[in-house]
Amino acid sequence: MTTTTTTAPAPPPVTTPPGASGAAVSALARFETRRLLTRVPVVVAFAVYVAWTVWRTRVSFDGFPALQDADRATQDGPLLVGLAVLLSANHAVLRSRRHDTERHLDVLVLPRWGRTVAHLLSVVAAALLVAVCVGGQFAWEALKPGAVGHGSPAELLVGPLSVLLLGGLGVLLARLVTAPFAAPLLIVLLLFLATFLGFSDDDWTRWLMPSVGTYSAVTLPSDLIGRPAAWHALYLGGFALTLMAASVLLSGGARLRTAQAAVAGAVALTLAGAVGQSRGVPETVTEARVRASVTPEKVHTCVERDATTYCVFPEWEQRTGDWARTVDDVRALAGGDAQDRPLVVRQRVEARYGLDADSTLASLTRPGEVTVGTAWGGNRVPEFAVSVAGVLVTGSEARTGEMCDGRTVTVMWLALAGRPDPVADLRRVRIDDSDTGSAIVVSRTEPLQMTSAQTELLRELLELPRDEAAAKVKAGWAELTAPKVTTDRVARVLGLEKPEGEDGCL
Repeated sequence: MTTTTTTAPAPPPVTTPPGASGAAVSALARFETRRLLTRVPVVVAFAVYVAWTVWRTRVSFDGFPALQDADRATQDGPLLVGLAVLLSANHAVLRSRRHDTERHLDVLVLPRWGRTVAHLLSVVAAALLVAVCVGGQFAWEALKPGAVGHGSPAELLVGPLSVLLLGGLGVLLARLVTAPFAAPLLIVLLLFLATFLGFSDDDWTRWLMPSVGTYSAVTLPSDLIGRPAAWHALYLGGFALTLMAASVLLSGGARLRTAQAAVAGAVALTLAGAVGQSRGVPETVTEARVRASVTPEKVHTCVERDATTYCVFPEWEQRTGDWARTVDDVRALAGGDAQDRPLVVRQRVEARYGLDADSTLASLTRPGEVTVGTAWGGNRVPEFAVSVAGVLVTGSEARTGEMCDGRTVTVMWLALAGRPDPVADLRRVRIDDSDTGSAIVVSRTEPLQMTSAQTELLRELLELPRDEAAAKVKAGWAELTAPKVTTDRVARVLGLEKPEGEDGCL
């Protein structure tokens, strides 16, 4: 009997590279994420970023933040983390080159482009961690009792997207250049470009950078900001996706139609965002800025508290209670009919020049009207108290700005006597931070002038017990608030020694 054996045909040779399973990519991504987040540069960057954020947020905006400013304050810190992620991600991708294990990795089931995806996912994890920090910082500001306004989600996305962009750039650089010194040189180049574009007056070029920090000397209502925040977030997101998709293609994923489509779509998003953010301030915002600056009463909401009416931009309505406490403290020290005289506190802002400019507002000429700004806390409180006291003594802001006589002593005492530390507040409201000699008293409108004699007499009056000084002021109110009263006459009415300093206005 003859036995025959059949031989199975040999399997065809593999002509296509193996695909990358989701489980394999996920496992490697978790490993690379742990390695990335525990690298020394990233750990140090996160530590510095968190410590700086906590230290600054404790006292930021003097406890009275406008959330349309607080959202932009979250953008600079993540750049430090982004640079550390760029360096560390680039170093991680080049690990196989440094250890000469690239040829061993090529025989694994996970192809080169799959390993690149894992590295990119580790960058995404770092960006998400920054997003948590940004959210925590903004929430801290929003939960402060004095917070007003509305933040922009697009502005809050800038920090995490900056980290995603810089991390993706580090991975792409590793697929283009295998030299280990390429990443440090790129960081130096980026810092140079940031410095150059940061001082550029061209708005279009400034918006090419990840973070466009606009120094704001004045807080504007949120609908007057005029920054193309949404377009910029689209630009950053598209740019980051472009770099990441290009990294996958350069890693051998050119046969993946998904990666090719991702590159095309990401480039389109980047271009759309770049064009959108270069268009400038919309005409509707420009018109609204003019209206809020020239005729604020058309957009004001008015609230009455006792004898005072507070007319404010809608976002600041909840702050009228803080202003009212200051007004009441000044009124309580005044004499004559000033305690019950009707006042109108009108919130004003110069918005026509956007966030980049600030200027002194013209004094209000209508009797009983007092200007208050959009910022509060810190020096703004005694400055506002001076404005209220000036209107109670002279009748209007315009007359207060023209005042050059002994009434200045009465105005300054009314403003400062009710404060916890009057002499410290005196220094805060004077342009040279002094409490002796002549000086200019800062104001949102026309500033006051204080002579050396007036400063000397005010210091002497502040040293008296407040009740005793208040009784003297109320008893001599008519003379103390009379136009052209001299500083020497004020001293005699108050029963104080004649000041020795000069009494000539500047």
